[in-house]
Amino acid sequence: MSSFDFQQAGKEVLDIERAGLEQLYQYIDQNFEQACKMIFNCKGKVVVMGMGKSGHIGCKMAASFASTGTPSFFVHPGEASHGDLGMITADDIVIAISYSGESNEITALIPVIKRLQIPLICMTGNPNSSMGKAADAHLCINVPQEACPLGLAPTTSTTATLVIGDALAVALLKAKGFTADDFALSHPGGALGRKLLLRVSDIMHTGDDIPRVNKTASLREALIEITRKNLGLTVICDDDLIIQGIFTDGDLRRVFDQGIEFNDAKISDLMTKGGIRVSPNMLAVEALNLMQSRHITAVLVAEGDQLRGIVHMHDMLRAGVV
Repeated sequence: MSSFDFQQAGKEVLDIERAGLEQLYQYIDQNFEQACKMIFNCKGKVVVMGMGKSGHIGCKMAASFASTGTPSFFVHPGEASHGDLGMITADDIVIAISYSGESNEITALIPVIKRLQIPLICMTGNPNSSMGKAADAHLCINVPQEACPLGLAPTTSTTATLVIGDALAVALLKAKGFTADDFALSHPGGALGRKLLLRVSDIMHTGDDIPRVNKTASLREALIEITRKNLGLTVICDDDLIIQGIFTDGDLRRVFDQGIEFNDAKISDLMTKGGIRVSPNMLAVEALNLMQSRHITAVLVAEGDQLRGIVHMHDMLRAGVV
């Protein structure tokens, strides 16, 4: 065991699988184009089938299709023979995967699929196999050799299947004009979804949570409001929430440096007029980028001069935007 070269064994696998992938270019041909057009024109869903390791790859293919604008799901061939075939409709299309092209569980379903006139795409390593001949479009996934030295465990062939599946999904994504916003709609729980879907209005502080004082307020009153609302600033505005200025923790440090008398100072004399603002409809990630570029921890949310809310860096953290 101590003398076995694990690194070399691993590199050999990479070399074999790389060689297998390189020869896949020849299979991106008219059959591939036909399969893409069949899926593109499908009015229903793409149903992926496969046994064993091919089934695991099929599950990933279905997930990739579904997340990139091509509705899809996986059906286990064994379960399909015992009722799950009823999940497939005449508007759907079936992608069946078997490297040998002779999977008994799948070939047993082909007569029913044909009877229902459901389009069939088969991915096999042998175009002349039972599945290859039955397919309306055949995608060849033949590889020179498996990385398994016994030639038994599906390795290079499953990698090839995965890559051709990715090629289908991405080609369809481009053909459909699928955008990042579309992607986000199917990934609302992920970090990317949050960045592409979450608006400032979804996380901003509103109403009584907004620290604000009138311009007639003293510095002392403003500091009490800053402390009470705990956002590191207060907005100076009138009763109609028209923004006149902003006073922050940073401004307070400057007041200390200047030796200004707290009890006599008016906030209108110390505030920064205007203030940096974002729209309620702005993406939260865009507001975050603005805050980071200006080196600030909070920003006003407004429509024109009308104050709508405040969003703080902590809100970004809680929402998972950062």
